[in-house]
Amino acid sequence: MSLDRLTAGAALPEFHVSATTPLEPHENKIHEDDLARQYGFKGGLVPGVIMYAWMTHPVVEALGEEWLERGAFETRFAKPIYYEEPATIRARVTARTDTGATIEVGAHNAAGELCGTATVSLDRRLVASPPAVGDYAVAPLPEERPQVTRAHLESLKVLGTPELDLDSTAAAGWMTRFGETLGLYGGAAAPGHPGGHLDLANRALNRNMRMSPWIHVGSQGQHWSVARVGDQLAVRGRVQRLFEKKGHEFVEADLLLVANGTRPVASIRHTAIYLLRKAG
Repeated sequence: MSLDRLTAGAALPEFHVSATTPLEPHENKIHEDDLARQYGFKGGLVPGVIMYAWMTHPVVEALGEEWLERGAFETRFAKPIYYEEPATIRARVTARTDTGATIEVGAHNAAGELCGTATVSLDRRLVASPPAVGDYAVAPLPEERPQVTRAHLESLKVLGTPELDLDSTAAAGWMTRFGETLGLYGGAAAPGHPGGHLDLANRALNRNMRMSPWIHVGSQGQHWSVARVGDQLAVRGRVQRLFEKKGHEFVEADLLLVANGTRPVASIRHTAIYLLRKAG
């Protein structure tokens, strides 16, 4: 499918998927049953990165690489989906013009409840320029990660820069983790999965400080180019905002995903709860 074949109001094919409980311990214990239950959840939470990756499936199936190259996105996670729980991804074209489209996507749990949402768009008239790579500084990751505190976050001018060699093994690892079935992501020079963009955004936080438990609650951004197998990726960024809401402490990071040191791939505003309010 392509943009030219979409019509306003059309529903896209559903995607049925689930996440397998990881065999290895997870540093962020909110994804493990015992600690998650202490915070009032039924069990370990599927990471927001995976839920977002699921929601991109019908979008990329419909729009292909064009959305990966110039599309925009905003995603939020309101309720958890648990490991081994069947999930259904539903998407609908809510707007269509001669040069673009908007698609609303929802991730539903086994009970049919809406747990995550994404609004994605493509505009062929986009004339905005990507941020200058030089405006985002590179910094080393800390040798010893400090425990996250508000004071530490306030003191950070630049986040340490996590990197990833997007080779075929890394790309295949994302497909397995995300339960991805689209053939677009296979082969030499294949595009990197957009869920991987947010996986790297998570690393901009958890590779700079120790955070457990913590929850990724949402992201928004703009694609500037396609990340491909063979690229060396890096996430440059800074703490943009800190705030409190309903007893939770939030951090918002302003990030730029860069390929090969020079090419902007995506701008990302990444928001997480770094200190959770205890249940009760």
